[in-house]
This record gives sequence, C-alpha cells and structure tokens, in this order.
Amino acid sequence: MKGVFVAILVIPPAVSASAAMAAMSDNPLLEPSTLPYQMPAFDRIRVSDYIPAFEEAMRAQLREVAAIVHNPKPPTFANTIVALDRSGQVLQRVSFIFDELNSNNTNDGMQKIETAMAPRRSAHRDAIYLDHALWKRVDAVYRQRASLRLDPESLQLLERWHARFVRAGALLAPADRVRLRTLNAEVAALTTKFGQNVLKATTNGAITVDDVQDLDGLSAEQLSAARQAAEARGLKGTWLIPLQNTTQQPVLAQLANRALRERIFKASVERALGGAADNRAVVTAIVKARAERAALLGYDTHAAYAIEDESAATPAAARGVLLRIAPAALARAEQEAADLQQLIDMQAKAQASPSFTLQPWDWEFYSEQVRKARFDFDQAQVAPYFELNRVVQDGVFYAAHELYGLTFKERRDLPVYQPDVRVFEVFDADGTGLGLFVADYFARDNKQGGAWMNAYVEQSRLLKRKVVVSNNLNIPKPGPGQPVLLTFDEVTTLFHEFGHALHGLLSDVEYPSLASPETPPDFVEYPSQYNEMWAREPQVVAHYAHHYQTGAAMPPELLAKVLEAQQFDAGYTTTEAVAAALLDLAWYQLHASQVPAADEVPAFETAALKAAGVDYAPVPPRYHTTYFRHIFSDDYSAGYYAYLWSEVLARDTGAWMHAHGGLTRANGDELRRSVLSRGRTAEPLDLFRNFYGRAPDIGPLLQYRGIGGG
Repeated sequence: MKGVFVAILVIPPAVSASAAMAAMSDNPLLEPSTLPYQMPAFDRIRVSDYIPAFEEAMRAQLREVAAIVHNPKPPTFANTIVALDRSGQVLQRVSFIFDELNSNNTNDGMQKIETAMAPRRSAHRDAIYLDHALWKRVDAVYRQRASLRLDPESLQLLERWHARFVRAGALLAPADRVRLRTLNAEVAALTTKFGQNVLKATTNGAITVDDVQDLDGLSAEQLSAARQAAEARGLKGTWLIPLQNTTQQPVLAQLANRALRERIFKASVERALGGAADNRAVVTAIVKARAERAALLGYDTHAAYAIEDESAATPAAARGVLLRIAPAALARAEQEAADLQQLIDMQAKAQASPSFTLQPWDWEFYSEQVRKARFDFDQAQVAPYFELNRVVQDGVFYAAHELYGLTFKERRDLPVYQPDVRVFEVFDADGTGLGLFVADYFARDNKQGGAWMNAYVEQSRLLKRKVVVSNNLNIPKPGPGQPVLLTFDEVTTLFHEFGHALHGLLSDVEYPSLASPETPPDFVEYPSQYNEMWAREPQVVAHYAHHYQTGAAMPPELLAKVLEAQQFDAGYTTTEAVAAALLDLAWYQLHASQVPAADEVPAFETAALKAAGVDYAPVPPRYHTTYFRHIFSDDYSAGYYAYLWSEVLARDTGAWMHAHGGLTRANGDELRRSVLSRGRTAEPLDLFRNFYGRAPDIGPLLQYRGIGGG
C-alpha cells in the first residue's frame, strides 16, 4: 500500500542468508558498545554498516510495538506507555551515531545513505504513530490518568506520548493519514537535500587568494591556517578562506583589502542561490509541504503547529518578544552605523580619497577599528591569552567544577573518528562517573558549519544508562606547531556549547524520552545561553586568560577593557538575530497557496524583513533563506526565535546568580536540582518559574546586551 513502510533487508543473490546473518552479527551498531558508558566504537564502524543497521533496528522496533499492540492484557501505564518509551533503543543508537557523524565527518557514501534513508525513517515513524490499534491503547491509558495516581514524572511521560500521537496525526481519517505519510516523506527528503546543498555551497564558496599581500591584516597564525586549508584541497601556493555558516564572516574584521572583503561577503550571501546547489526550489517545496501538513492536522500554519509544543505556545507570543527587542536593537545599530560612517569619512578625508557608503562587508572591519579606539585594544592583543586548551581546561571545565563539583579526566585510550577529537570522562563531586564528553573543535570540509551539541547516548535510570555527549565547533586549524588562539566570540561559543553538554551530563530522569536535552528548542537553548555568562565572569576569565607563551595572566586593565567591550556592537548582533528569527516566522506563517515561486524567494525575504521593520541594509540577517539550515534542515522550523526567547530565561538566571553570590556550589546545585537535571519531567516554563520564583523578565537580557529599553 502506498505510504506504508515495511523494512526489508535485500540480500544479493551472490550472498547466502547465513553470510548475511554473520555480517549482521558483526555490525557494531546493533549491540550496545562494550566501551565505557557505551561510547560508540568509532574504530569499528564502517559506512556499509549503516543501512543494514537501520533496517534491522526498524524491524526490531516494529516487533516491539507489535508486542504492545497485541498484548492480551488491558492497556496500562506499564505495558503501553513505559513499553513504548523502552522501544526503539537500537534505532536510537544507530540514528544518534549516524546523524552526528554525518554532520561532523561526512562523505559521499554517508550522504547517499542519508538521502536514501530520510523518507524511509519518516515512514517508519509514521508506521508507529499512525497505527490505530496502538493509538487506542495510548488513548485508553490517557483517559484513565486521573485515577492512576502516577508520580509527576510518570504523568508527564503519559501526557507527552499522548501529545506526540495527536500531533503526528493519530486522529486523522484514513485517507488523510495516507496523505500525511506522503507529505512527511517529502519533507524528510527535501530537508536532507537542503542540508547537503548548504554543505556543498559553503565548501565551494571558499575564496582562493593568490597574493598574500591581499591578506594584509591577518595574523601569522591565520595565514598559516589559510595556507593549510588550501593545501588540504591540493591548492599549492595559494591561501584559502573557507566560509563559516553565518552571513557575516569573522575574517572581514581584519582584512584591509576592501575588494576582497566584498568578494568574501558576496560569496557568503550567494550560497545556494543558484548552480548545482540551488536551494530556492527546495525552500518553497519545504514551506508548501509543511503548510499543507499543518492544515491537514488542523492548524492555521506550520508556525502554529510547531510553536504549540514549545514554551511560547503561539506564533504571536514568539513574535511579540522579537518585536519588543527589535526597536531598541535597530536604534542602537543605526547609532553604531553612524559611528562607522564617520570613521570612513574621516579616513577618506585624511587620505584625500573618495569616501563611500558603509556596506555590510565593511561593518566588521571598521567596527574593529572603533572598538580598538574606544577600548584601546584589538583582537590581536587579546588572542594570545585565549589559547584553546587553556580556555577549555581552566575556563569551561573550571566553571563547571566550581558550580557543580565536576572533574574531568582525558581518556586517550578510547577510539575517535578523527585524530583531533578529544574525549574526557566526567566525574561528579562524589567521584561517581557521569559520562563522557567528546570534543571536536576544528573545521573540516566534510563538517557542517556552525557549532552544536549532540548526544551519542542519553541518560535514563530505567535503562541504567549514562551519558556520552559531544560538542562540535568550526575553529580554523592552524599549521603544525602553531597555537590555537581564539577570538572572544569563539571563547563564548565554547561556553555556550558546553552549556548544552552540561544539560545532558547532569540529566537525572527515569524515562529515556524525558532526558535532557529532550526539551523544546525555545528551552533547550536556555542552559547553553546561561552558561555563556561565565565566559565573561571576571573570576572565570582571570582563571583561563593567560598568555600562551609566558603563562602571565591577562593584565587587569586589558581584562577590564575586554569585558567592557562585550556590549560593543550589540545593536548589530541583536538586529541580525531578530531579523533571522522574524524571517523564519514569515516563511512558516504562510498558507500553502501563499508560498512564492522559487525565483521569488529573494523578493519574499526582502518584503518580509521590510514588513517586520528590520530591513536595514548595513545589517543583514544572521542567515539568508538559502543557507538557513536551522529552519530548513535542522529542528528549528518556526523556532529560530528560540535563541532570543531562551536568552530571556538565561539572563534572568544570570541576574539570580549574581543576586545570590555568583559562582558558588550552592547556586550551581540549585540550578542543577531545579532545571538541569530535570529534562522534560515537567513543563519547561514551570521548571523555570520554580527556580526563578516568578515569570521571565526581559529587562536583564536588554541590560546584558546593552541595548537599553525595557
């Protein structure tokens, strides 16, 4: 029947059934790893293992579900809801490992598997959630919930499973369920294609420079990294500037060559806007399919569907927060732009050369000069104090120790998938092992852009399972023997992503599907954005900011300037984030009939930004549509507002911390007990209110960012 997935392992005629079974038994993905904390045996996993593992894992879960459906006993919380939560653990293991390695260490073979498996994985989910007999058992238990006397976590599990089935289409008529399966398969295939196109366009968009003089302004370490990046692609005698995932490119802050700055910026914004990796038609197809699916499920728009299950609850609430922030942010950005234009005009006059109007590719360059003049330092002065390993050990890990009592031991005996990857065992204050932390910090051509945290293994007391989590960044790798010196933005990113890791490591729940960080996007970003505050906390900075050569602490006066400068360019950074979030909502508040044609995508984007009041030419959105992975490939569709929404919670938490004494075990333990350990064992905003003592307040965010307002 069309739209129904049945997992079938096809054995080529030349391979006997016994040989196929032997190969399956040798598949490292199908059994829990024997390594500590069930860490994946990266040295044993082959690309050829994935499809057989996916197929067998899906078959296994369908057998588990069939056992629930055909259980002759009446449905109970234990034999239906808990049994469902136990099901699919093999598939989860295969999925977690494949999805993470496909993000940070992909190849052509893995991308082909991703393309082939995306609609099949979607169909497998539909086979479970659209199983009417299974739904009847789930609904029967849900209807009895008032008399079951469940503990709060168990009641939450029941309510979450019921909501998942309803949102997945369990209430639809049979004909509509068939259409839903088709739409789900289309979305899965399209979002996969979008992500692969972005990776291809970003890789191909890298800028080759033939004359080193054009790179005036870059440090010796950056030049070394650019030369190594070129050599890695077989480009001898040149320098390569790879693109990062965002619209703005950090290297623009240092490049004196304006023509090269323009070239790099345009390569960034033109990604996936044409050629073999053109994403315009992919975007419109995704938006249209999601809009139709939302209507089928009874929602006005995809945004209404997506946000219903998040803390904001409605698109109006999400948009309302953005529109409260936008005017103050834009006003500050306009002031910043005026300062930059004044500097451009002054320099042109001094040099007796024509002036020019500030463009987006000029912002970072002249902003850095204003920063240097205003605060009397530049990035070249501070970078020697931000050496990667020192920041990790004496900054990120130190703050976690002071707050939660955690300690870290590097494990060089465990296999990794790339030589640069590091593994740390994490211990609680009493010496108990909590899990493993996998650190993958350097950029590669086969790694998606940006920074993220993923779990290889999630915590569950029910399954007697601890945690293996990873952080992934894209720090340019310098040449052999060169130090890894960070910008302060990269330091902040390290703390941000480790906030996600802590959310996973400190999870302490019974049921696997409620474990941290399995919370809505507009709450999952809360622990990570809160953890950023420690990157600029004087006590923590003083602990990690030491010169990589001499070991001398950063001079107090320089440290004070670095911290004071953190609100510099706040108008720009806030406006670009608000613009991206409002663009996301604009796409996903369309009905299917309103979706523009592929060649109208740029015009739609321009109109959407103008309608939202954030169409300010010098400050483009943090992501343009065709490379906006968060909303067209990852799990943030109609959810990019989550970063600002959850930052309200994060800055409120920072204010609470300072009001209660700052970096102390008592404060860390309270946050751990109330929020970080709880996963989704209660509704996210209830967890926050119970910790903070009242509803979220936008004031601390505006103060933290330095954009005024209230």
